[in-house]
Amino acid sequence: MAADIRHIVVLMLENRSFDCMLGRLYPGDPAYGGLTLNESNVYGMTYGVWNNPELTAAIACTPDPDPGESFADMNVQLFGAAGRVQDAPVTMSGFALNYAQLPANEGWRDPGAVMHYFTPDQVPVLSQLAKAFGVCDQWFASAPCQTWPNRFFAHTGTSLGYVDNDALPIPFHGASIFSRLEGQGVPWRVYFHDMPQSILLEDVWSSAPRRFRPFSQFIADAHTGTLPGYSFIEPRYFADLFTGSIPNDQHPPHNVLYGEQLIAQVYNAVRSSPCWNNTLLIITYDEHGGCYDHVPPPEAVPPDDLVANTYGFAFNSYGVRVPAVIVSPYVPPGSRIRPAADPNASGTPFDHTSIIKTVRETFRLADPLSARDGAAPSLLPTLSLPGPTNNGPQSVTAQLPPDDQIRSEVTVRAAAPPNGMQAALAAAAAHLPSSPPVPGAPMSQPQAQSSAYPTVATARTAAVARTNQFLGLSTTPT
Repeated sequence: MAADIRHIVVLMLENRSFDCMLGRLYPGDPAYGGLTLNESNVYGMTYGVWNNPELTAAIACTPDPDPGESFADMNVQLFGAAGRVQDAPVTMSGFALNYAQLPANEGWRDPGAVMHYFTPDQVPVLSQLAKAFGVCDQWFASAPCQTWPNRFFAHTGTSLGYVDNDALPIPFHGASIFSRLEGQGVPWRVYFHDMPQSILLEDVWSSAPRRFRPFSQFIADAHTGTLPGYSFIEPRYFADLFTGSIPNDQHPPHNVLYGEQLIAQVYNAVRSSPCWNNTLLIITYDEHGGCYDHVPPPEAVPPDDLVANTYGFAFNSYGVRVPAVIVSPYVPPGSRIRPAADPNASGTPFDHTSIIKTVRETFRLADPLSARDGAAPSLLPTLSLPGPTNNGPQSVTAQLPPDDQIRSEVTVRAAAPPNGMQAALAAAAAHLPSSPPVPGAPMSQPQAQSSAYPTVATARTAAVARTNQFLGLSTTPT
């Protein structure tokens, strides 16, 4: 009997690998693709994977500074110093090398910082939910490239051939799962904290003022049992001095504990909702962000024949593994969720287009958005309990730093130069219209240089002000 799923909720966080967050969830278990602690990279000396049992503020923000996440960076991380060459094996040997050789303007980089991992007791919310429900150890980013291409894969099944944030056209004109749902009368919403990256999709602009809502509205909708068919949640990308809010996206070097708090808020809202018995919650990350993972990404079905990048990359391989936790009362506790549960997947691993595949099957939408989501395994076959009997923990609680540390971190983060994601969002916000445009508006290119926004605070002001104007919001999202 198929699981009775009527609500799918996706929380997509930022820039952490599977090994970094969940590599030691089941230590010593050969059926789990975690760390054995024998993994290493060589850069002058051997840098093994490591953990500091004391979760200090510095360790919670490791690696610091931010690792490289461009397509060129990832080629070194995956293949070593020579980068991607034809028929070269994926060795996962260049993480320390790439990190050490990045520009030094942000300070000295310890090559071993990207080899760090957290233990389950240090990220207890994510770990508790992974054990109480299910964890995917074969979920890969859709492509070995930055945040925007991978998030567009989650929404459209393609990045239209682009690999780096600053090359992508704004608005992005790929057909999205949101517009497919809209066309079939299935309600959906994007819930966000400051500026949603998904608002850059051209085909949501006409419906965005009705469909994009602050995260506080997600809590309210869950409480009243009015969650839409599909909910996509975006974290807080910017520090906010006015409200004292800290980024909760877990993007290095943002403190992972605030992302833990967001995961707990989402789970607690869903678990206490009247919608619980009919809900599937997917917690995942857009890409690995330069953090080490030991599993080579396999070959992939190209989404289309578009190659709009100067590297000639045809999207015939996945990106690095990312954490993925699957929560539903239909998931047996302690599940290791593998694509083999879907007999139509033919050994294909999960990637972000599995979200699209699962949404399409749940709401009986027709054709795939791309060849990639057409080939992707669905999560529905993994919901194997005969009824909604796994209620999991009634609630989970995040371990937050002391208030004085939070205030200090907000001040430091707001005054720091923006990372690539923050700068790109601020630049892209300038391309949002003051009101929803006529379909087919001409595209333009974002200018995402960090120098345009000297601090996170200035980038946030630019991004949030334009977003609020476009959506008709009178107050800052929370």
